[in-house]
Amino acid sequence: MKLLRLICLSLLVLGVQPAFAADSLLPPETMNYIGYGAILTALVVILIAALMVLKAFKVLTRLVLGPEAVTDAKAERAARKAERKIARADRLNKLLSLKPMSEEHTIILQDEYDGIRELNNPTPAWFMYLFYGTIIFAVCYLLIYHVFNAAPLQYEEYKNEMAVAAKEKAAFLAKSANNVDENTVKLTTDPAVLAAGQAVFSTRCAACHGDKGQGLVGPNLTDDFWLHGNKISDVFKTIEYGVQSKGMPTWENQLTPKQISDVANYVKSLHGTNPANPKEPQGVKMAEDNSSPKPAEKTTKTAMLSK
Repeated sequence: MKLLRLICLSLLVLGVQPAFAADSLLPPETMNYIGYGAILTALVVILIAALMVLKAFKVLTRLVLGPEAVTDAKAERAARKAERKIARADRLNKLLSLKPMSEEHTIILQDEYDGIRELNNPTPAWFMYLFYGTIIFAVCYLLIYHVFNAAPLQYEEYKNEMAVAAKEKAAFLAKSANNVDENTVKLTTDPAVLAAGQAVFSTRCAACHGDKGQGLVGPNLTDDFWLHGNKISDVFKTIEYGVQSKGMPTWENQLTPKQISDVANYVKSLHGTNPANPKEPQGVKMAEDNSSPKPAEKTTKTAMLSK
């Protein structure tokens, strides 16, 4: 025991020493690893010593009490183990509503076939509880879902979830649509977009460009002539920044990016509609351009809506 204490003390000193050695040549991380290793080794040694002490106590017990006492202790442990086994078997038999082997003669049926007789074992109680539970569940389900309509059925729940998803999708699209600018605007013929653009055009732009885009104070928006480009990005910039020199206001502070995109697409849809009493052409004749804009590093506020 003295030797064991000496070994443990030495390992402990070796483990703690690196943590306090200020002038050590080893890096701190290495010293910590050495300390952890020494402590772990000490714990293993202590565990081995404890097992050896336990073994010694067993040997000492045999020597002091004698073989007969040891045999009696083993027999007592075996008896307790057998009792526990019997108790577990009894609990299992009660759970399954079974009779033990010693009592099976009391539940043998009188009918016999080819020397074989059947036991009258009842249905287990747990199974009957489960069976009655399913009946109660079925009745409750019928009343809740089909009689009182207290909860939605599966298809109704699906429709409700789809309605919620549609609202969330619309909110997301509305939010993302307002992130559009002249570099990301897309040309589209979606009827909903054109209808929204027409509504804004009728209230904001028709006074200068006519209700059909034929041109009044502002230029005709339906012919092949353009003053500031005919790409969707050009039209977007013209609406967004306006043409101060010609009296067209800047709309970026009055319309959302989504509304400007809708109006730009509606203006593009007016090309070739040939309304009555169109204003004379202005600007440069250009072929129809339906390409989407390329990303630009920086946009200046010199674009204009007038063609």
